[in-house]
Amino acid sequence: MNEIETWLESRIGLNFRSGLERMRQAISLLDHPEENYPIIHVTGTNGKGSTIAFMSQLFVQHEKKVGTFTSPHMASIHDRICINHEPISDNDFIRIGHRIQAMEKQLLQPLSYFEILTLMALLYFNEEQVEVALIEVGIGGLLDTTNVLTGDIAVVTSVGLDHQETLGDSIVAIAEQKAGIFKEKKIAVIGPLAEEARRVCELRAKKLDVVLYEYGRDFSFSKGQFFSSDVNIPHLKLSLVGTYQEENAAVALQSFLLFMGQHSWQVKIELVRKALQQTHWAGRLEYFERGIYLDGAHNLPALSRLVEFILQQERKEIFLLFGALKRKNYQGMLSYLQQELPHVQLFVTTFEDDGAANEQDFTNGLYIAFYQDFIEQFIKSANDNQLLFVTGSLYFIAEVRAFLLEKEID
Repeated sequence: MNEIETWLESRIGLNFRSGLERMRQAISLLDHPEENYPIIHVTGTNGKGSTIAFMSQLFVQHEKKVGTFTSPHMASIHDRICINHEPISDNDFIRIGHRIQAMEKQLLQPLSYFEILTLMALLYFNEEQVEVALIEVGIGGLLDTTNVLTGDIAVVTSVGLDHQETLGDSIVAIAEQKAGIFKEKKIAVIGPLAEEARRVCELRAKKLDVVLYEYGRDFSFSKGQFFSSDVNIPHLKLSLVGTYQEENAAVALQSFLLFMGQHSWQVKIELVRKALQQTHWAGRLEYFERGIYLDGAHNLPALSRLVEFILQQERKEIFLLFGALKRKNYQGMLSYLQQELPHVQLFVTTFEDDGAANEQDFTNGLYIAFYQDFIEQFIKSANDNQLLFVTGSLYFIAEVRAFLLEKEID
């Protein structure tokens, strides 16, 4: 761990809900790097990462220089800040970190972990002169750290109940936060939303004179074909599994096509097909050998999509290993799994995070003290008819993924 990573670690838990004034001051002191390249700003309860992964691959295939800022990371903190899928180098990470440390001395309050990373990404993309930056919201939208920027296109992938303590306890309240990234006279793209969430987005778009494109009305994806008012693209295959990935791919493709049109850049259909077929996103229904899937279904809306996929695995014996953070509605998630998947063998476990739920917190599911031993035993004894789904917190998934990758190396 380098000195800047150590500094960042010291800021974990130092979160503020006092507005964006400190972030606006910081970005001004850094001479507004975000104003020097176009941005696609992405929010949503679920699907943000997959949608950005699809878009990034579409731009890369068309030989555009694309920066991506996503969270959390699966392997290294550097993975949050990438250009054309390549994480920021250690030297650049340290150098830019030092620049932010120097700037911070002029602020009245210290910056949070996520604020620092956001500023690092915006500076790095400016230095590297990216042709487009894909910026993922941390939480919500309206009051999120990233909302100091103006996206040429704002994207809302989905709206569901998550982070209620911050965003509100209704779909309408959460939708208002998500639609908070819409900017005046710009473009917005929304995925398949509940009626009340869709209406919030429509009202926000009308107020700001935003041109709004809606999934199902203006574009869609079905049976390998993308439809919009401007183009139909058949014979599309997705490398990401799960029917909901068609929705994410549609939102990504619509946003990509609009952006390419804005810049009068040529779109090649064969490259679109290649991009969608080659897109990968770690920890989202990611398949490892010997029948193991990893899926960071960290809230009920995401869990419902995982259940949908599991129910499609006919005549398979299913095992499910669940790990979660205490601050999440993990009991509700477990009850949902037991209700929807009564035939599945459910196990619960803990992991190396101070906020992880442990044996004392679980009231349902068979507790596994050491998930490593459980997974190793599954690998040794599982047959072709058995599948293991590891799910819950993205931090848990990242830890399990590192464990599995290390085993592959061994």
